[in-house]
Amino acid sequence: MAQPPSERTIATVNDTTSTPPAEAGPPQRCGLIAIVGRPNVGKSTLMNALVGQKISITSNKAQTTRHRITGVRTVDEAQFVFVDTPGFQMKHAAALNRSLNRTVLSTLGDVDLVLFLVEAGRFGMDDAKVLSLLQDEGMKAKPVVLVANKLDNIQRRADLLPWLKSMQDRHAFAEFVPMSAHKKSDVERLFGILKPYLPEQGWFYDEDALTDRSEKFLASEIIREKLFRLTGDELPYTSTVILDKWEEEGALRRISASIVVERDAHKGMIIGEGGERLKRIGSEARQELERLMEAKVFLELWVKVRSGWADSEEHLRTYGYE
Repeated sequence: MAQPPSERTIATVNDTTSTPPAEAGPPQRCGLIAIVGRPNVGKSTLMNALVGQKISITSNKAQTTRHRITGVRTVDEAQFVFVDTPGFQMKHAAALNRSLNRTVLSTLGDVDLVLFLVEAGRFGMDDAKVLSLLQDEGMKAKPVVLVANKLDNIQRRADLLPWLKSMQDRHAFAEFVPMSAHKKSDVERLFGILKPYLPEQGWFYDEDALTDRSEKFLASEIIREKLFRLTGDELPYTSTVILDKWEEEGALRRISASIVVERDAHKGMIIGEGGERLKRIGSEARQELERLMEAKVFLELWVKVRSGWADSEEHLRTYGYE
C-alpha cells in the first residue's frame, strides 16, 4: 500500500499573509486487471511490456505460464495491477490442467477489468472457449476490453475491419484495441484507454513496485523458461522446476534446483549428449538471474524423475501449484 507522507512542522514568524491551500490533485485510482486468452497467444509478452520489465516467462511452448503472476505499473495517479493467467486448457484430464483452469476462473472472480487477448484477424475454437467464460452470469457486470495483438502481422489494416465487426457481434466489448505488444507507443496508449475503468481508491502497492512475486519464484520460473526454450517440442510440457537450496552471501546467491520430469527418456532429453544441454540451460538461466538480481549467482541443476506427478494433486500442492 502507498504510505502517507511524513508529517512536517511548519513554523511562521511575523507572517501576516495567508497562503491559499494547494489544489488537490486527481484522486488515486487502482484496480485489478486480468489478462486472459488461449494458450500461447502472448499474454506473458503483453504483461512484461505493460510492467516495463520481465516478470513473466515466455516461450513458444503452450502452457508456459502456470501460475497467477501479478505485475504492477503506476502511471501518474493510477496504479494498474495486471494479473497474467495460464492459458485456459481444453483438455481437462490431467490434474495439472485442472489446476491451471482453476487459477484462471478464480482470477476472473477477483478483478475489476478483463483484457481478452487474441491475435489480430484470428478467432478459433480455443479463443471461443475462453470468451465463453467471460459470458457467464457472474462475469456480465465486468467490463471486457478486446486486445487484438500482433497487429504488425496484418499486411493491410483495411482487412481488419470486417474481423472487428465480427468480434463486436460475438460480445459487447467495452473497448477494441488493435496493437502490438512490442510497440511502446501502443502500450502507452493502452494505459490511457484502461485508466477510466479503474476504481477511485488508494493504491495496493508502493509506487515503484513491479510484482508481488519473490526472487525465489522468479528464479524457478526463469530456469523453466530456459528448459522449455532449449528443448523445444522434444520435451512434453509436464516438467517443472523445484528450488532445493537458496543461500545469500552478500552479493552472491547459491541456488540448487531440480528439474522434475515424468520419464527416464525425458531426463535424457534434458541432460543431452555429454551433459551439454543441461549445462546450456544452467548457463543461460544463471546469466539472466545475475542480470535480474544484480548479484553473482552460483547455480546447480539436477534432473529427477517423478512418474505421474502432473496427475497427482498431492505432488501439485507440494510443487506450489494453486
